Amino acid sequence: MQSPSQATEINCDVLVIGGGPAGCTVAPLLAEKGHKVVVLEKAHHPRFHVGESLLPANLPLFERLGVADQVKAIGMEKWGAEFVSPIHDRSQVFQFGEAWDKSMPYAYQVHRAQFDEILIRNAEKKGVEVHEGCKARSIDFLPNDAGAIVESENDDGSTMRWRARFVVDASGRDTFLANRFQIKHRNPKHNSSSIYGHFAGARRHEGQAEGNITIFWFEHGWFWFIPLQDGATSIGMVTWPYFTKTRGKRTMTEFLIDGIAMCPALTERMKDARLINEVEATGNFSYVSERNHGANYVLLGDAYAFIDPVFSSGVLLAMNSGFLAADAIDTCLRNPEQATVALKEFDRLMKHGPKEFSWFIYRVTNPTMRDMFMNPGNVMRVKEALLSLLAGDIFGTTPIWKSIRILKGIYYLSALGKPRRAWMAWKKRRFNIRPVDDAEMGHA
Repeated sequence: MQSPSQATEINCDVLVIGGGPAGCTVAPLLAEKGHKVVVLEKAHHPRFHVGESLLPANLPLFERLGVADQVKAIGMEKWGAEFVSPIHDRSQVFQFGEAWDKSMPYAYQVHRAQFDEILIRNAEKKGVEVHEGCKARSIDFLPNDAGAIVESENDDGSTMRWRARFVVDASGRDTFLANRFQIKHRNPKHNSSSIYGHFAGARRHEGQAEGNITIFWFEHGWFWFIPLQDGATSIGMVTWPYFTKTRGKRTMTEFLIDGIAMCPALTERMKDARLINEVEATGNFSYVSERNHGANYVLLGDAYAFIDPVFSSGVLLAMNSGFLAADAIDTCLRNPEQATVALKEFDRLMKHGPKEFSWFIYRVTNPTMRDMFMNPGNVMRVKEALLSLLAGDIFGTTPIWKSIRILKGIYYLSALGKPRRAWMAWKKRRFNIRPVDDAEMGHA
C-alpha cells in the first residue's frame, strides 16, 4: 500500500471534506466562480442519513443551486408543522403560509439518501472533482497561511495527498477540524440523544396535511413523525441522557418501541405500523466549536455546531453556511487583503442562525413555552414572526425581529406570572441536561 508520504501531491484551490448538504452547496458555488474544487466524501452515495424534514427557506436555495425540480420530484410536500401536547390533550398546527412572508408556504420531507445524492451529483455536474469512499485522515497547515496539506485514504487502502489553498470542513458530526484543534465542546445549555427508524403503515393526516411533520411531546422529551413520499414514515425519539441511560439490556429497537408506547397520541397513529429498517441512535446531540474559521479554513453546518432537530433547521443551516462560505472564500482567494473582513462577516452570519433557533429550542419543553405554542396569539404579529422562524426565514430582510423580541417578552412575563412553575421547570431542565457518559447511556 502506498504511504501518505509517497503519494503524489495534487493541487487544488479548495478542498472540501464532506459531501453532505454543506459541502455540496459550497463546492459547486465555488466551482462556478472559477476555482478548482475537490470534495472528499468518506461514504458512497446513496447512503442513509437522518434529517429528512426541510424548511420553506430551503426552497430558494434549491433554485439558486439549480436542483429545485429534482428535489420536488422526490419530496413529500410539507405545508405545516403540528405540535401535540399531552398536557393540553390536543394538537396545534402552524401553517407556513401564515408566516410574515407569504411567498414560502411549504417545504418538503425527503429521503436523505436521495436528497444528498442529488446535491453531490449536481456538484459533479458543475465541475467539482468528487472522490467518494475517500476519508480525510490528517491535515497540516502550511506556514504564512499558505494553505494546507491533507492526506486521505480510499476504500481500497490507497492514499492521496492534497495541497489546498483553502480547506472547508463540512464533515458533519465527524467534526474533522474541531476534533483536531480540540475546540469542540458539549453545549452546556442543551444535551439530548436521538433514537430513530423508518416505519410503514403509520397513519397520516388526509389531504394537504398528509406531509406535515408532527412533534409529539412526552414525559422524557419529544418525538418526530415525518411522512415520506414512498409511504415510509421517519419516527425519532429525542430524549434526555438520563432517560437513555435506562435502556439497560434492551435493543435500540425495543427501546424506541417502548418509548412510543409512552406517548398515547403517537401510539394511536402507529397501531398498524411496522419497522422497515434498522433502528439507529445518536448520542450527545448538542455541541459547539469555539470558532468556525481561520485564515485558510472554515467549519460549516454540523462540523461547527449542532443544537437539536426539533425545528428541522439542520439542512437549512448547513446549506446556508455553504452560501456564506462561498462568498467569503472567493474573497479570500481573489483579494487576500479583504480576507479578514470577509471572514468576520462570515462568522457573524454563521452564529446568527444557531443563536435565534437555540433560544426557542432550549425552552420548547418548558410548560410556559408549551402553553404559548398551544395557544398562539398574533398581537404585534408575534405569531407570524414565530412562523417565519419555524419556516427558516431568518437570514433575509423579513422584518420579524421586533415581534420576536415582543414574543420573548411575553414568555418572560408569563413565566413571572407563575413563579413556582417557572422555578420547578428550571430545576427540571437543569436535571435533564446534565452530562451522562456515553458508556452509561447504553452506547447510544
